Amino acid sequence: MYNVAIVGAGPAGIFTALEITKLKPDWKVVLIEKGSKIEKRVCLLREGYKNCPSCKTCGLLCGWGGAGAFSDGKLTLTPDVGGHLVDYMSFKDVENLIQYCDDIYLEHGATEVVYGRNKAEFADIERAATLAELKLVHSPVRHLGTEKSLHVLKHMQDFLDDKIKIINNLTVKELNVKDNVVTGVTLSNNEVIDAEYVVVAPGREGADWFSKELLKNGVDVINNAVDVGVRVELPAAVMEPITSRLYESKLIYYSPTFGDEVRTFCMNPNGEVVSENYNGIQTVNGHSYADKKTQNTNFALLVSKKFTEPFKEPIKYGQHVASLANMLSGGILVQRFGDLLDGKRSTPDRIKESILQPTLECATPGDLSLVLPYRQLLSIIEMLYALDKIAPGVASRYTLLYGVEVKFYSARPKLTNELETKDIKNLFAIGDGAGVTRGLMQASASGVHCARVIAER
Repeated sequence: MYNVAIVGAGPAGIFTALEITKLKPDWKVVLIEKGSKIEKRVCLLREGYKNCPSCKTCGLLCGWGGAGAFSDGKLTLTPDVGGHLVDYMSFKDVENLIQYCDDIYLEHGATEVVYGRNKAEFADIERAATLAELKLVHSPVRHLGTEKSLHVLKHMQDFLDDKIKIINNLTVKELNVKDNVVTGVTLSNNEVIDAEYVVVAPGREGADWFSKELLKNGVDVINNAVDVGVRVELPAAVMEPITSRLYESKLIYYSPTFGDEVRTFCMNPNGEVVSENYNGIQTVNGHSYADKKTQNTNFALLVSKKFTEPFKEPIKYGQHVASLANMLSGGILVQRFGDLLDGKRSTPDRIKESILQPTLECATPGDLSLVLPYRQLLSIIEMLYALDKIAPGVASRYTLLYGVEVKFYSARPKLTNELETKDIKNLFAIGDGAGVTRGLMQASASGVHCARVIAER
């Protein structure tokens, strides 16, 4: 019998374990992760494979550190972006949690450099954004880079290794609930783990499974917005006046035609575009490194749309759009912005003739207008023109658009301010996969908050 069972070893699960072991060092804690230890995680694309082999368990997404392990490790140091924790506690409380988590990252080897703290340094960018009808969100960022991120997460894994039981390469098949109280979990090998408290931190990879478990157990949920869009790649010089001072600029735009929110996400100066596999569906993402540099910069443009009743399946919607790109391209589709505007598909020859070469070489040239819904596509085009006003060259005919980028957030269960489900006692839901956060830092903070609540009980 364990005191606490944690599902998922992304930042939310890891920080739950770190805080529980600090507050209750004598407690029995088990952390279950469907992927491998961090030193055994492998992505075959990164090892030289030309095309994504669609591994049964994606090494980029699963394993110690979650999807964040192979991201470029951006820690956003403000409650304004990265999640919904302010729905459950005061802004100041979230600020304090973020500062606390940031100190822990530093203790485990995070870099000292923080971008975007001095507002005076980017006042001209903010002014230009305002004139272009863009909202620049002030968001200081501590950038680790993929190499440093792996080092920090390995240090956390080694620190916890003799303090808790860590189970790798097994999935949680189901939550065990009796009389509206969670009693533990059943693993994919049918082993039953009994626990007084269960913390579900499944990450985006496990969001679909968690949604089904919530439905099965009659837990009320709130629809999150669906984020669907593209990964933009362009010469690093185009964004350098912004990225040299902010590293990652969080820009929000409300498209004039439909009024939908379009936002930049996960900006990677001198980075590379990568493919990810979500349960057989390939989507696109981006990374950047502390030392290894390319000539390109990439970022996501995501259109957020919140649907009303009777819609209840945001994950399936995103999966459907992404599967269209997979169907047409065999994986990831790429198109030049100029070809999109001209109403013609990109071809290998057109891509070759460009001044910009794709960093994701396995992407298939094609036509995004056959994939993305008109509403999202037009909003993205309008956003690119707005960005071009503050960074001339964004709307170049050579700019590359990869599709589809989707952020899978589970329909958010109705939670108390302690992040406990209202319908099942002692079951806590945290992190991106539970729809509570959407970034490394708030995911980490949700784990600390949850651990403190459990320890106090």
